[in-house]
Amino acid sequence: MTNSVTRPLDTSGADYQKTHGYITDKDRYLARMKRIEGQARGIARMVDEEQYCIDILTQVSALTAALRGVALGLLDDHMKHCVLDAARLNPKAADAKMQEASEAVARFMRS
Repeated sequence: MTNSVTRPLDTSGADYQKTHGYITDKDRYLARMKRIEGQARGIARMVDEEQYCIDILTQVSALTAALRGVALGLLDDHMKHCVLDAARLNPKAADAKMQEASEAVARFMRS
């Protein structure tokens, strides 16, 4: 996973956000994603081994919950860092960040 360290925040070219909100927990997020990756491989193995449907569904549910946990953490970090920093430094950028957050919540709710 790569990410850009700097990202323009609005159409005026404001560029003051030097890190993403999750950066202080990057190692924790990566560890969680590796566990999730292992869970997904385990589910595929269960299907390959033709295990009982309910057991597979139980593991899918656990995987879904783990992904939701990561998503909620990232959304929380975004609100606490990216949106808050934008609000402090540039009202136009804050509006754009709030719109991003609202759209992310809407996508999250649909899934």
